[in-house]
Amino acid sequence: MKVLLRSCLVLALCLTLPAYAQRSAVQAGRGMVVSAHHLASQAGIEIMRQGGNAIDAAVATGFALAVTYPRAGNLGGGGFMIVQTADGEEVALDFREVAPSAAHRDLYLDADGNIIPRASTHGYLANGVPGTVAGLHHAWARYGSGQVSWAAVLEPARRLAADGFTVSPALAQDLIASTTLLSANAESKRIFLRDGRPYAAGDRLCQPDLAATLARLQAHGAREFYEGETAALIAADQAQGGGLITAADLAAYRPVEREPIRFTYRGFEFVTMPPPSSGGIALAQMFGLLEPYDLREMGLHSTTYIHLVTEAMRRAFRDRAEFLGDPDFYPVPQEALLSPATLEHHAASFDPQHATPSEGLAPAPIPSAESTETTHFAAVDAAGNVASCTYTLNGLYGNGVTAAGTGVLLNNEMDDFTSKVGVKNMFGLIQGESNAIAPGKRPLSSMTPTIVSRDGKPYLVTGSPGGPTIITTVLQVSLNVIDHQLPLTLAVDAPRFHHQWQPDQIYREPFLASPDTLDALEAMGHTLALRRLYRNEAVQAARYWGDAESILIDPETGMLEGVSDRRSPEAAPAGF
Repeated sequence: MKVLLRSCLVLALCLTLPAYAQRSAVQAGRGMVVSAHHLASQAGIEIMRQGGNAIDAAVATGFALAVTYPRAGNLGGGGFMIVQTADGEEVALDFREVAPSAAHRDLYLDADGNIIPRASTHGYLANGVPGTVAGLHHAWARYGSGQVSWAAVLEPARRLAADGFTVSPALAQDLIASTTLLSANAESKRIFLRDGRPYAAGDRLCQPDLAATLARLQAHGAREFYEGETAALIAADQAQGGGLITAADLAAYRPVEREPIRFTYRGFEFVTMPPPSSGGIALAQMFGLLEPYDLREMGLHSTTYIHLVTEAMRRAFRDRAEFLGDPDFYPVPQEALLSPATLEHHAASFDPQHATPSEGLAPAPIPSAESTETTHFAAVDAAGNVASCTYTLNGLYGNGVTAAGTGVLLNNEMDDFTSKVGVKNMFGLIQGESNAIAPGKRPLSSMTPTIVSRDGKPYLVTGSPGGPTIITTVLQVSLNVIDHQLPLTLAVDAPRFHHQWQPDQIYREPFLASPDTLDALEAMGHTLALRRLYRNEAVQAARYWGDAESILIDPETGMLEGVSDRRSPEAAPAGF
């Protein structure tokens, strides 16, 4: 009977999803890379074929995405990487951007204390000091195989920038939709809009300035970006454009290794990001709240299931707003947030029949403490090395500024700070004083690269872009695999829903559930919204979100299954 019920569930899901959901994963025995662009995935495999391990491959993929996926791939942003080595070492690598030394708490407020529109999202004041180049170099130097040189790891990206690549329909559409943002900066307009002659599908996009920057990095190492000619070009462009990043800010930047968040769920071991990511703590809380329930028996996307998971999301995001920030500046009460007492407090307020109103919902009783545009990629090799990386420019094409002479698009990551307590950021998130702007501080993030192990061996590698929906996407892909035992393709393709405490709505993708189920949820007091989650002039497929690039390792055969999310039209796995 259980087998029959599972078969019916899979059949029903196939019938409610677009036809492409009925597809096979890419399988390989020696190495697998998944990313938002097929050429970037192939760059990672190229490095594996030269003797590199999964970390080498992930670094090559990250640099290649900076060329082929400019909406989020980057040298001018930052991110997080979870590394798990074949000998069992686990580390959370934080190469998040930092606030420039001239930044201050009220940077985006006018004389009356009101938010200055677009100041934290558009133009020169919006960018933090980039961390991607330093972070990827650290991963290569510390955890790479030692068999491929730094120059070799960057070569696929340099070649793609110099020789160009074919513009896809998706990229052409993105660039046209971002005309307003990119036209505001002369360099961005010249490179990405051809000075008013938009790229069409089939055209070739060459980026000689970016190729030259990558060549300098090959010749002089990663510190060239922070102390060499590239740094000088960025600092000069900032000074001319009214930005805050100085040569000293660039020279001072360093990535940080942190202890990962670790927790178990139904015997599976999760390793994910600690603060300044909010994802790891939120995931641990949500899984802890859900573990006592038989989710599989409820049925995927049943009324009871959506209600229960939503209530777990609501409480985790309430605590996120209250307690999380950069642990180097604010003592995040991590142990208390993950304690049984906190989970018991939240679970006690669950009502199985009614939605809990977000207004007035108290955070955990902890004493007071003293993109969306993002992209995820991952790599696994046969030896058991794993890299799960999410990095970002924050908004689509970041702040729209390309540093003159470098080809490097810069981020608008400063919007992830709390510009003013009680005022939403571009993702609709309300954040607290713990995330206030300070010089050298890293803004709170939702990026949640994750590795799931089974019996001590890597089993599932996943992550996603999507602002706050990153966290709930990782949650649902994992629940789909572990609780509902779906094939990885269906686990990734299944419709998603999201609740982030405020606004008090369940955002949903099309085909989430039947009209009767949605009516039942509304009768319980939930408000449902079928719309995009944040303001952006260039949102692809506005009713869908995320790009859960994922790899599953078969525990019996060791075969690697790579699945790219069909929500990202250029994404594809590569393996060998």
